[in-house]
Parts: sequence; C-alpha cells; structure tokens
Amino acid sequence: MSKLAKAVPGAKLLNPKDHTLVMIDFQSQMAFATHSIDANNLRTNASLVAQAAAGFGVSTILTTVAEKSFSGPMFDEVTAPFPGKKMLDRTSMNTWEDVAVIEEINRIGKDRIVLAGLWTSVCIVGPALSAIDQGFEVYVITDACGDVSLEAHNRAVERMVQAGAQPITSLQYLLELQRDWARGETYDMTTGIAKKVGGAYGIGINYAKTMFNAHEG
Repeated sequence: MSKLAKAVPGAKLLNPKDHTLVMIDFQSQMAFATHSIDANNLRTNASLVAQAAAGFGVSTILTTVAEKSFSGPMFDEVTAPFPGKKMLDRTSMNTWEDVAVIEEINRIGKDRIVLAGLWTSVCIVGPALSAIDQGFEVYVITDACGDVSLEAHNRAVERMVQAGAQPITSLQYLLELQRDWARGETYDMTTGIAKKVGGAYGIGINYAKTMFNAHEG
C-alpha cells in the first residue's frame, strides 16, 4: 500500500516554541584564535541567529566563560537583540557541566537544544555530547560556530553528527522558524533580518522589493 502524503511539517523541523537556543562564548579572546571562519562572517551569522531567536521569541541562554578575568565580553551582535538579558558566566569549558546553565535549561523545559558558539571542538562538542547522552535532541548551527582551524571545526562537526546531532546553518535556522511566507505576523521581521545580515539572499530580497515590489507570499 502506497504512503499517503499530508500537508504537515516533518517532526524534525524546528519551530520557535519547541527548543532552547544556547549561544556560547562569542567572546573576544575566543574569536582571536578562530580561523575556521572569517571573523566578519562569524559575527554576521551570530547576529542573524540572535536576531531570529529574539524576533521569534525563542527561549535563549547566553553564556560566557571567564568573562571578567580572561575572555572578554560577548559580541554586541549577540547581546543587542536581548537587551537586559543576564549572561551566565562559567568556569567550565563544557557548558553542560555548569549548574546555573543546567538550572536554566530545566526551568525552560524544552527537549530540543540548539547550539552555536566558540570553539566548535570544545565549547560546542561538550554540551552537544552531554545533552545527547541525557536524551535531548541536539541541533548545531555550524556556520555560527568556529574553531582554531578548519580541521578542528570539521572533525568536531563530524563527531557530533555521528553521536546524533543535526547540523544546520544560520540562514536555514531563520527560514525554518518562518517556514511559510503566509505567516504575515513575522514576514516583515524575517525578510528584514535577511536583508540586513542574510548575505546574497538578502541582497536579492532588497532588489526584488525595490525594483518590482515583489512579495514571497
């Protein structure tokens, strides 16, 4: 008997209410040694993720490591969409071993965890593998992560995928949260974010709207 298709989204797709986003160690000292991605691209992608999460009301945790004593403040691009939000500062390289972070994870109570940050092979692998081990479903925004080398980043992503993590990208994250251009309440926000920090796709949106008053819906 053939399968019957239904016009409903797949269970693996993210929506704004089904996950917690954890943005980890987007800090100066960590960025200085990041070479797997250009610093400008990293900042742009991190900004896109933060703006998307804030705009869609995603439960978000911002965490730093040794902010005052060593690593410096979190990128303005990440903190600006969340004015007044408390940073959870840690001593542990593995975010999942920090009691304050885990208390917030449990308070929010979502079974899906989305990760982005520096460095991929340490500060992202740690919580990814730990969360998977405890039964959470983990997604990693790979182009909003970076490492000391491309080799380190790629091996880290492979390791997490082999353990069950699902890799996605920053623009994919934004568009997956929107997913239907008929959702008018978030349409202008989504296209606005894409125009500002969505790279060539954003340029295309701006062109189409300016030249032809085009509209995806």
